[in-house]
Amino acid sequence: MEISEPTQGRIVVSGELTFATAREARQVGTLVLEGSRASSLVIDCAGVTRGDSAGLAVLLDWLAWARRKSKPVRLENLPASLVAIAKISEVDGLLAATA
Repeated sequence: MEISEPTQGRIVVSGELTFATAREARQVGTLVLEGSRASSLVIDCAGVTRGDSAGLAVLLDWLAWARRKSKPVRLENLPASLVAIAKISEVDGLLAATA
């Protein structure tokens, strides 16, 4: 799992976003979000190779961080597995929301 900001305002997430990586992903992702100088952010999940409910919880946590900081954040390229879990859990509307 890797999380970086290769260009200002674009956070790139790659690798597995699962129970095994969720704790580290949450911590690293929050540090990257906090370190960004951009006024709004895009979290690009095109590189996520596998996701589960813990990975979904990480994304929701990042969105909650953005809401607390009043920083607009948009999720892009969510893997189908995470979208399916979000729909089943009835939180898919939260993934589309921005701060």
